[in-house]
Amino acid sequence: MRGATRAAGGRAGQLWPRPPAPGPGPPPLLLLLAVLLGGAGAQYSSDLCSWKGSGLTHEAHRKEVEQVYLRCAAGTVEWMYPTGALIVNLRANTFSPSRHLTLCIKPLRGSSGANIYLEKTGELKLLVRDGDLGPGQAPCFSFEQGGLFVEATPQQDISRRTTGFQYELTGRRAGPDLHALSAPCRPCSHTEVLLAVCTSDFVVRGSIQKVIHEPERQESAIHLNVSRVYRQKSRVFRPAPEGEGGGWRGRVSTLLECGVRPGHGEFLFTGHMHFGEAWLGCAPRFKDFQRMYRDAEERGMNPCEMGTE
Repeated sequence: MRGATRAAGGRAGQLWPRPPAPGPGPPPLLLLLAVLLGGAGAQYSSDLCSWKGSGLTHEAHRKEVEQVYLRCAAGTVEWMYPTGALIVNLRANTFSPSRHLTLCIKPLRGSSGANIYLEKTGELKLLVRDGDLGPGQAPCFSFEQGGLFVEATPQQDISRRTTGFQYELTGRRAGPDLHALSAPCRPCSHTEVLLAVCTSDFVVRGSIQKVIHEPERQESAIHLNVSRVYRQKSRVFRPAPEGEGGGWRGRVSTLLECGVRPGHGEFLFTGHMHFGEAWLGCAPRFKDFQRMYRDAEERGMNPCEMGTE
């Protein structure tokens, strides 16, 4: 996944690349009727988080629609030899039923053989067209907008076709893609910084070691030297090897379009995990963060507490 970044001092936050505009070509009427009538059957994942199945369980000419049920906040769907269609029913077991959720999907490398739609009451919106796997493509939508409908495309040979994607449910507000869940390429406001400190998956103090731009992925990899880890949900930052001066090392990603460059001095880096990767959020200079934190503290307006030394 991927997220958004904003770095103080000129460049900043990220907006994920927009997925291509959906084109024409809804599934055949026969498949839609099958959806409304409940499909051909149900396949349950063994771990309730991920599913792997085959279209060879039925004859291609029957255009069957299979139901898949998953009960996790994140996982993977892999459909080998795709024929007919799948309806992927997702239910999160880690969120309150009343909480508004956003669902993001990210095609696996080499995924092919099917289109992926958002489906609600028989209406379809194309999310990922077969073979159209742009860099960082990860469309998102409100969980209440509908479910996932995966329709196999006509193929002369399905023997080497596998349609696969990762999915991720988050409590953050829906946007057209993962980057839109965070901020655009601009510095964060004081309020946004203070909120990011409380809600981010990682909060660390450190400096930029180097920035590697990856034009083919439309991303930039920011390698960090970290002096203090305030919080991290995953092991993004690990102790530095002996002889490298102590602290921690790690990398976070941002969009290429934000033009992040190495900057001198210490920053407070915040951000979120998306599909196992760390994406930068607010990144003010640490001295600026100290000043805004103390000012908010004096006014009793800090949303949470943390050490600023």
